[in-house]
Amino acid sequence: MLGRRSVLAALAAAIMALVIQASAAEESPITVFAAASMKNALDEVNTLFTNRSGIKVVASYAASSALMKQIEQGAPADVFLSADVDWMDYGAKHNLIKNDSRENLLGNRLVLIAPKDSKIDKVTIERGFDLAGLVGNGRIATGDVRSVPAGLYAKAALEKLGVWSSVESKLAMAENVRAALVLVARSEAPLGIVYETDAKIDPGVKIVGVFPEDSHPPIIYPVAMTKDAKPEAAKYLAFLTTPEAKAVFERYGFRVLAKPTQ
Repeated sequence: MLGRRSVLAALAAAIMALVIQASAAEESPITVFAAASMKNALDEVNTLFTNRSGIKVVASYAASSALMKQIEQGAPADVFLSADVDWMDYGAKHNLIKNDSRENLLGNRLVLIAPKDSKIDKVTIERGFDLAGLVGNGRIATGDVRSVPAGLYAKAALEKLGVWSSVESKLAMAENVRAALVLVARSEAPLGIVYETDAKIDPGVKIVGVFPEDSHPPIIYPVAMTKDAKPEAAKYLAFLTTPEAKAVFERYGFRVLAKPTQ
């Protein structure tokens, strides 16, 4: 009799352990590496996702280039959200993401900004426009043109418009687009080239011009699960294309490119 009770007790303990383990697994957070320009919108979306699913999200924001390099070096990310397709392509080439989970999620626009109280107001951005004259002895803040997506888009646009050589030496290259935004908001740089969504969230700056969309490659934010992503990451990716998430992204100025899910 005692032997049977012992067996039943052991079985009950084993079942309880499995339940606790499953519950812990369900509650284990997923880690999202996302482009710096995503922070405000994605923080809101992550809160909505956690409220809906019970799954916590830990987000890390930086330049897409820096984040992908961290993933390559073994950083435990479950989801990568890039500000351009090139760094996602890099992840695919080096077998760092699950290609079948990849999707183009959002679109954005490139704008010229100035401090809110600047005398510079409306700038017509066209081929040969006098950007060097506008900035004078000051600097133009943007992301590092060698690696940060915002900087890469900026360089492509300035080259296409024929003004790169006149302003190359005037660039203040920041580690990510939000750092460039801060330089302008603090009036440490009289002009900056950032995403439209960045300009909209900082009351210290104003948009003085919009770059023609044909002056640079399309600004696309792809998202994918990493190769070692937790199963919960699939639920997260699905949530990013729900009407609830779409409404948040659009409120911040992003264009939702992915097909909606319920």
